[in-house]
Amino acid sequence: MPQMLHLSFPVFDGNESLYLQQAVSSGYLATNGAFINKFETKLSKRLRSHQTVGLNSGTSALHLALVLLGVGQGDEVICQSFTFCASANPIVYLGGTPIFVDSEEESWNINPEILEDAILGRLALGKKPKAIIVVHLFGMPAKMREILEIASKYNIPVLEDAAEAVGSTYQGQFCGTFGKLGIYSFNGNKIITTGGGGAIISNDTSLIEKAKYLSTQAREDLPFYQHLEIGFNYRMTNMAAAIGLAQLEKLDQFVQKRRQINQRYRELFKDFPGISFQTEYDDAYSNFWLTTIIIDEKVTGFSNDRLRVQFFKNGIETRFLWKPLHLQPVYKTVPFYGGLVSEQLFLKGLCLPSSVNLSEQDQYRIFEIVEREFSKIS
Repeated sequence: MPQMLHLSFPVFDGNESLYLQQAVSSGYLATNGAFINKFETKLSKRLRSHQTVGLNSGTSALHLALVLLGVGQGDEVICQSFTFCASANPIVYLGGTPIFVDSEEESWNINPEILEDAILGRLALGKKPKAIIVVHLFGMPAKMREILEIASKYNIPVLEDAAEAVGSTYQGQFCGTFGKLGIYSFNGNKIITTGGGGAIISNDTSLIEKAKYLSTQAREDLPFYQHLEIGFNYRMTNMAAAIGLAQLEKLDQFVQKRRQINQRYRELFKDFPGISFQTEYDDAYSNFWLTTIIIDEKVTGFSNDRLRVQFFKNGIETRFLWKPLHLQPVYKTVPFYGGLVSEQLFLKGLCLPSSVNLSEQDQYRIFEIVEREFSKIS
């Protein structure tokens, strides 16, 4: 049996072991230690004008960011529907209600026109949204110029969920740095990893300081434990930061490799009618965290699920695109604005193996399975 090809698998071929051993030797394993500051400082330098706070997950970062934006009981937050549940769940943690918006066909991210319709619809009901969550899906930047213009028009802060978009840019600026706050994820399957981890990003120093305070249980600077606010145990550990620092040193290399993998897929599949890719439009520079395809069954003669099963039988991990949140049973009563774009993407899409160590030979294995499915139809 050939080696299993994973969807997105971490690669540790740099200073990870060295830094991790240094962290262990220091005795600082938890939420104190030099590597936390080193990681945050290096990440902040990459983002130029923005500061960062290292946290234990992207979901924690989203939750804490919403706390910083003042989201609470009864508030509404507009959220992209075509995304992972972690983009919306923290709204509910705080007693709020997500208002889902459909995607546009080019980037697959939140549709600016429908976003404005949603805002006007909520305002007509006397409910001004507290925030807008924009997701950069699969590493593809959302159309931030149009989104920010609308957000500014109605004075609603933007929170960027750039969990999948570390290293991606829009008009030359890093994703995560456009809104009032942004977040990253460093989960084990992301383009760089700390094992499990995340970060809050902002150019507002007061918000960054508040995030650090709240993420360490809101402990006051006193010789005993005193708490004036409810805090959270969300800080990144020194061990995680040690791994993250080594990974961050290779971010540019990882982005280039994922982009090369995406380009090879495009070349391999170029003669397959009915198979298309996510569009990288003019202002966008995607890290292509995952290469994704759309399968038009009317043209190919086979569905995304049939292809997924064939890949699985041959030791190749693939995955459907995100099921839109407005179609999830847990959110069946939540308002949704839009049409069928995100639903059709889910029904036709498939994520392909995209690990940075995916070889040309590995990709040819994938190509051969697709070719075989086409040969069954012809």
